[in-house]
Amino acid sequence: MFPNWLRKFSLACCLISATSSTFAVDNNNPQRKTFLKAEKNVWQPESSDYKTLYDQLHFYPLQPYLDQRRLMHRIKLSDASEIEAFLEEYQGTPLDWPLRKKWLRYLAKRERKALFLKFYAENNDAKLNCLRLSYQLDAGLPSSVVLPQVTNLWLVGKSQDKACDPIFKKWSTAGYRTPSVVWKRLGLAADGGKHTLIPYLTGLLPKSEQYLGRLWHKVRRDPAYIRKLSRFTNFNEKETEIMAYGLKRLIWRDPNTALSTYQNAEKKFNFTEEQKAYLASRFALALASKGHKKAPEWLDRVTEEYLDSHLIQWKLADVLKNQNWQEVRNRLEALPESKHQAHQWRYWYARSLEQLGEQAKAKELLTDLASTRHYYGFMAAQHLGLPKELQHQPLNYTVAEKNKALLNPAAKRAFELFHIGRYSDARKEWNYWLSQLPMSEKLMAARIAHEKGWFDRPIFALSALGYLNDVDLRFPMAYGEEIQKLSAKHNIDPSWAFAIARRESSFMRDAHSSVGARGLMQIMPATAKQLARKTVSSRYLLNAENNIDLGTKYLRQLLERYDGNAILATASYNAGPHRVKQWLKRDTGNLPTDIWIEIIPFKETRDYVKSVMAYQQIYQHKLNIENKSPFNHIVGTSIGDNAVIAVGE
Repeated sequence: MFPNWLRKFSLACCLISATSSTFAVDNNNPQRKTFLKAEKNVWQPESSDYKTLYDQLHFYPLQPYLDQRRLMHRIKLSDASEIEAFLEEYQGTPLDWPLRKKWLRYLAKRERKALFLKFYAENNDAKLNCLRLSYQLDAGLPSSVVLPQVTNLWLVGKSQDKACDPIFKKWSTAGYRTPSVVWKRLGLAADGGKHTLIPYLTGLLPKSEQYLGRLWHKVRRDPAYIRKLSRFTNFNEKETEIMAYGLKRLIWRDPNTALSTYQNAEKKFNFTEEQKAYLASRFALALASKGHKKAPEWLDRVTEEYLDSHLIQWKLADVLKNQNWQEVRNRLEALPESKHQAHQWRYWYARSLEQLGEQAKAKELLTDLASTRHYYGFMAAQHLGLPKELQHQPLNYTVAEKNKALLNPAAKRAFELFHIGRYSDARKEWNYWLSQLPMSEKLMAARIAHEKGWFDRPIFALSALGYLNDVDLRFPMAYGEEIQKLSAKHNIDPSWAFAIARRESSFMRDAHSSVGARGLMQIMPATAKQLARKTVSSRYLLNAENNIDLGTKYLRQLLERYDGNAILATASYNAGPHRVKQWLKRDTGNLPTDIWIEIIPFKETRDYVKSVMAYQQIYQHKLNIENKSPFNHIVGTSIGDNAVIAVGE
């Protein structure tokens, strides 16, 4: 067996021409079977069966994975030369880190410090980084060079590995653990980290400041603790910081208590202008999200510095829900000039002008907006009765360019891993390959992936690269046969199903969310059980046809639940029927559908509905579906009390 990286240790070598190497890339199917068999025997590398299989895989793209796993299986010092050769050959690739990490931990356990430092490479493993710094000190590197690097390892909001204790002790003894550094870490622990670390950090503060650490911990555990101002003694800078911290958390839990507490606190605490501006933005966002009556007042208090897209949305929603078009116009005109080119601003400004009788100016704005491939562009086109513009600009390349790109070893590994269903490893190889390419070749790689049926990679790549005009790559007809067949089975528009799948998973067949949703249409296990009338496994949900069957069936159920209203069904697919019911009950009377969408309380669902409607429009064009634009259900329609009745319960 003579892998490339081991040639200098071999007694003989094999030669292969560029032609036969290229041929191997194009004719890998028999070798895939051989590779999968070899994988099962990799733990017995000396067996004749394994050697026979391995020898059939010369120049197969995934042969290095067998070498890597063999070396990782029984890692030992006598393998140092082989490991070094392998890591040198595949340095920086996805093949590198799993072996290097295990090798470094092996060396650390045996205190082979010199070898550890030789093989060390930059990484995010705190234990290995702490050991590296300790070993560098032991090797004689000046403490003035080593110890300053410890600070970033110590400044995290959670406990670090015990292997870091020795270097942390030396760092502390040398005077680097100052009270200001301790306070920084305490803040990290309180704000998103492990609050159980706070008592330990409090003990590291000067005795005169330890009461502040205890106070912060109490506020972290229960923001309502700030209600009694008597619990604060000096109203100094640090107590003011803790009060501001408590207020920004309390406003989400108990708005009324937070409002009254802030009103009282302003008389006692000397909040900085920056703290006031920040708190105003947090209060405005929380109150608006909860539909609180004080929201308009706080939205008006937000300074331009903190006026982000979320708060602009709520400032707009606040006046849209009352259909006060003069106030809509005033709010939009009051926004900074830099916001006036946003699609959302242009659409709603045109709508306000339209409602206020300035038809010519409104039409001019809408006509310009209608030329864009965007939710608001499609809305504008629908208002004016114009065709929806897709502005498709395909990426092109030559066959020679494609063949050259496919000679890249990382590209070969990525596509081969994809073809055998190792999607996670395939994505790692893909990301590595793309990281090595110039912009033009990254775009070409996206096109190649699309042609090979790897539909999610081009979607993510083009988005990251900012090239958004190749509509075929960004909105592929992925799983077209299954989606059209199962949409017909459940009597829904296939363009809607395509749009949902595109928004849910970008056609990543093994997609899974942090809350447990699985597959192309991101079906939750509980929903799957209800739809299938039996418990189904994750593996079942990751099967494309099964997932699409359940997803389209669920869309049909939701469509029936909302009396054929696809907007409500789409919102419900994302947020759940119970939340949509709450939103419908919140809105008294009828609201124009475009306004109802714009004031959906959840940003995720609001953006989701807009995206799905825009995507559906694109897929209708690709499917040659005419006169059934999803924007027919938005422009000129209303959502109101009748929808609540349709929800039933």
